[in-house]
Amino acid sequence: MTTIPSDIAFTPAVKAVQASKGSRAAYHRMERSRGWQTQVTPDLAEFLSNLDMFYFGTATADGQPYIQYRGGPAGFLKSIGPGTLAFADFGGNQQYLSVGNLSENSKAFLFLMDYENQRRVKVWGRARVVEGDDQLNSELSDPSYPAAVERAIVFAIEAWDVNCPQHIHRRIPESKVQFEIERLMREIDDLKARLGDVA
Repeated sequence: MTTIPSDIAFTPAVKAVQASKGSRAAYHRMERSRGWQTQVTPDLAEFLSNLDMFYFGTATADGQPYIQYRGGPAGFLKSIGPGTLAFADFGGNQQYLSVGNLSENSKAFLFLMDYENQRRVKVWGRARVVEGDDQLNSELSDPSYPAAVERAIVFAIEAWDVNCPQHIHRRIPESKVQFEIERLMREIDDLKARLGDVA
């Protein structure tokens, strides 16, 4: 049983290792002061509004983990309540690993990555599959995104924390890189034209 939000991750075994490695005192101070969040804050909501991908973790009844990449339009992981997130489950390869896992084990994890700005957010909680809720599916869909919503995944937050940016390799979205390449190509063409006029 957890007594503070970070206990969901900092189990007695984890705390023992922290103590042996010398980091337990610092994390104990964190637990006594700000701790981890359990509700959607304005900062988290803003982070979600720009996110077009994340990693979704589930596990079988006996604890075998599974991580799935989830991609969609920016902001497709939405806050639908103070402590609740949800996203549209688009059609895929029909393995249904996450859906099957959630049918027997509601414990789930969201690993939210912003590679461009070297930020990551970890979210622990419980998830459930919602089938056939047209209103919820409509709220979670984006007409401009070319994928059909098959169902919704609703995620009840138990704790979340922002991780340090150390060792996050910066990645730039293709759309932004393409825009910059096109701008540079126009600049090169303009310079070539000017040089041609001078020659």
